[in-house]
Amino acid sequence: MIDLVGYGAFFLTIALSYAIIALGLNVQWGQTGLFNVGVAGFVAIGAYVSGLLTTPDATGRIGGFGLPILVGWLAAILAGALLAYAVGWLTIRLRADYLAITTFGFAVTVQLAALNLESLTGGPFGMSFIPRPFASAAGDPVRFGLLNLGLVALVLLVAYFVVEHLTASPWGRVLRAIREDEPAAVSLGKSAARFRLQAFAVGGALMALGGAVQAHFIGFIAPDNYLPLLTFQVWTMLIVGGSGNNRGAIAGSVVVWALWAVSASVIGQVMPAGEQARGASLQIVLIGVALCVILLLRPRGLIGERRTVSRHVAGARRGERSGTMVATGRETPTP
Repeated sequence: MIDLVGYGAFFLTIALSYAIIALGLNVQWGQTGLFNVGVAGFVAIGAYVSGLLTTPDATGRIGGFGLPILVGWLAAILAGALLAYAVGWLTIRLRADYLAITTFGFAVTVQLAALNLESLTGGPFGMSFIPRPFASAAGDPVRFGLLNLGLVALVLLVAYFVVEHLTASPWGRVLRAIREDEPAAVSLGKSAARFRLQAFAVGGALMALGGAVQAHFIGFIAPDNYLPLLTFQVWTMLIVGGSGNNRGAIAGSVVVWALWAVSASVIGQVMPAGEQARGASLQIVLIGVALCVILLLRPRGLIGERRTVSRHVAGARRGERSGTMVATGRETPTP
């Protein structure tokens, strides 16, 4: 029972850290329609920036300032936002496939830089000794896992309420207007490029925060953690949960990570020991099949985007219905 609780805490902590990343992608794609295929690059930036600032001094590596974890997370948010703003400034006017290709190239560049800048990132050997929250409780796996789960859940909750507030604000309504009908939004005096750039920066900041949270929970990062497969996972989480809905992004992260963990366990038990490395690629196939099945059953995801209608339009529709009922001799029910 204790082992089950410990594993459950570990599983949910990883899933919720992915949910933070998925919230960032939802701001970019679900709210604004920006096709970012460079998610892994922003996650890596957050992890490495926080790791460089918080790890102890290491021989032969730049960084190691030993700062508090909170400082590392705040720096990751700032680095993710600034880098996303810079990338967006260069690419935000591109559309669909062109933006996807550019952001994919950015992610590959970041991964290659992490692999080759050994004096800064540790290179292929990775970066170790990243401080973990509640390290003093590491001797008790269950307590350690529950404390970290509570911390990550708190970070996710704050990120969720911030994004929900932005989504419900006039800023969020402009993003959706640009996504649905850009010429109409521009005709009303809204700068599509400026709002897209802001949304891209907010999304990049959340992705970097998610990467930093993961890095400090695991305590070790390496370039192989930030391959394009990570981008595929996050996109699947958002689509399965429901693009355009922040609750859907969280639900999709938990569901897809559960499918990923279960498929890894099944492959480990079914495949021979010598074939498990090759069999691991079946995980992608299984996730792809699951994605197709879910989208066939629920095309808008598990929790689809909430369709909002202006109160003026809704009032006009109610007035039309009331007028029709009076004209046909039926009484209008009292609300």
